[in-house]
Amino acid sequence: MTFVTKLSLKSGDRAALNGVVSDIKATCRRKGAEMKGPHSDSPDEQSVPLYSGLGGRDDEKTGAWHYTVYRRRIELYGHDDLARDIMERDFPDSVHVEAELEQVKPLGSS
Repeated sequence: MTFVTKLSLKSGDRAALNGVVSDIKATCRRKGAEMKGPHSDSPDEQSVPLYSGLGGRDDEKTGAWHYTVYRRRIELYGHDDLARDIMERDFPDSVHVEAELEQVKPLGSS
């Protein structure tokens, strides 16, 4: 049975995110791994309210902090050792990485 490793990478720092994705692509290419992606989702605009003090809701709202979150998705087919090596890397603090494993049965098997 084959495993598909689905990587989801998110960051507010587009340059750092693109650097990590480029590094993963180069590694997969070098190792001969089958990869799909990176797929880019539309940037997600976030807004966080700002308050005049530390009291939270009781303090006066002074505005909002707006930021953008960028997301890339990559699928890696087989190459379980490579997927494990990628997930054990030290990614920049600004890049959040999640992995999901999916077991895929070959066609015709029950």
